[in-house]
Amino acid sequence: MADAKVIPFDDDRDRSRSPGSPAGRAPGDGARASRAGRSGTPPSGGGAGSGGDPGPGGARGTRRGGTGRRSRLTAVSGQPPEPEQAEGAGEPPGQPGAAAAGGGPEEPAGAGSAGRSGPAGSTAPQEPAGLLERVLGTEWEARAAEGLAFLRRRLTGEYEVDDFGFDEELTDQVLMTLLRPVFEKYFRVEVRGVENIPADGAALVVANHSGTLPLDGLMLQVAVHDEHPADRHLRLLGADLVFVLPLVNELARKAGHTLACAEDAQTLLERGEVVGVMPEGFKGLGKPFADRYKLQRFGRGGFVSTALRAGAPIVPCSIVGAEEIYPMVGNSRTLARLFGFPYFPLTPTFPWLGPLGAVPLPTKWTIQFGEPVPTDGYPPEAAEDPMLMFNLTDQVRETIQHTLYKLLVRRRSVFF
Repeated sequence: MADAKVIPFDDDRDRSRSPGSPAGRAPGDGARASRAGRSGTPPSGGGAGSGGDPGPGGARGTRRGGTGRRSRLTAVSGQPPEPEQAEGAGEPPGQPGAAAAGGGPEEPAGAGSAGRSGPAGSTAPQEPAGLLERVLGTEWEARAAEGLAFLRRRLTGEYEVDDFGFDEELTDQVLMTLLRPVFEKYFRVEVRGVENIPADGAALVVANHSGTLPLDGLMLQVAVHDEHPADRHLRLLGADLVFVLPLVNELARKAGHTLACAEDAQTLLERGEVVGVMPEGFKGLGKPFADRYKLQRFGRGGFVSTALRAGAPIVPCSIVGAEEIYPMVGNSRTLARLFGFPYFPLTPTFPWLGPLGAVPLPTKWTIQFGEPVPTDGYPPEAAEDPMLMFNLTDQVRETIQHTLYKLLVRRRSVFF
């Protein structure tokens, strides 16, 4: 210690104040040099973190900012300096130095993003377009444009309706959109054999009817529209009661349904439409829960006569799952006569729970379309043959009944 030579500090202070030294620059220059080293672009005047040979300014910056203070302390204390790697030493050329990157060999998580986006802990605001894509999907702009165009056509009256009142655009854009979640998520309908419906031309779909309320007809319409490769529309034949109720009448007409009469069915089949009929009518819809999946009488075979006149194939259809949505354990005939209904259902939840009792149970549905029964091979006078109509009616009914039994045997549970 007696032989140690003390280096005066004034020389370093003078050099630090000299115009050419790094210490004479503004405080923010060091941060800029650090950012430049992280991005791979050398700062002005060179630097150790740039991956190239340091210039004179870079050497002075290293001596002042890193090793200069250690040298002065060593001169005073006489202890050898600790080994310290210079900034950028040992790194391949072209790579930013660890010191210039603002961290050690392993930079803490989020340090790089904090340097790019702002102060540590701050997050850059999300763009509105990115947020809308995450919430509404990537095609939200196209859907919004379609929705606005749809509203414009509604307001200006630029849409088509046929002579039965069928509004195809409203059905596709609104009604199907409202029914589809019930079809896919609530009842989880499984559709089989939909390819038995022809891709074009007329066809008569004959199905069983049940469930207290005619939800099976709506689910059948969604099944034909969404599951068929040609996206065909099912034109259901409804009872008189459907077309006398104020709101139900308008919606049924807009959805393409019409009165269950031979004239309307004949016209639709001659136009090449897919027509749906449920011959059980209110007898099947309002039967007690004890008689579930037992087909009622199919009427006098009027649907067969219509199919024979049009030469349209008859497609049997069996629906499993609708019987349990409203287990009908009783029928109040007094209330039925009071309201003018064919029956007034009493279920374990309705009318005891009020409007909540009208919510259907979430049963698992299966809709299966059978092999079509051809009718184009019969002569025109075959539609007047009562024996032929009886045989074809019985054949279709037995096909639907046997298919119901098969589906019930394979079903694991009412709800799964």
